[in-house]
Amino acid sequence: MRKLLLLFCLIFCLACTDTRTPTQEDKDAIITVMKTQEEAWSNHDLEGFMEGYWKSDSLKFYGSSGLTSGWEKTLANYKKGYPTKEHTGTLKFKINELSKISDDAYYVMGEYHLIRKVGKADGVFMIIFKKINGEWKIIADTSC
Repeated sequence: MRKLLLLFCLIFCLACTDTRTPTQEDKDAIITVMKTQEEAWSNHDLEGFMEGYWKSDSLKFYGSSGLTSGWEKTLANYKKGYPTKEHTGTLKFKINELSKISDDAYYVMGEYHLIRKVGKADGVFMIIFKKINGEWKIIADTSC
């Protein structure tokens, strides 16, 4: 009986050694998406940057030009507003809050900082991530 109890305790301890909870795994995956976006943007790879967004006509982006619907239109707006590497510059996100909304959705509030030849640009954002087909994608973005 003691051996069985010892075996049970050992199995239980081994099962508990992974300190990453599903919530932490989700947060890490979301942060990875945002780091990938920073790299793509900083390389003037706007299509790569947009890989973090839901490729759907239902994507919503709200910025200084108003509300935009759709992945293609959002990409077109980025290409128009940031036509060269001098315009995209180097992007850094500062995440101030990353919170769970539901099992498959999180919101992220933070700051963006662009260091570029045509002038520094800073602002704030609130984005909503949703897990779609096993991947975290931005479904709504408000940036100003």
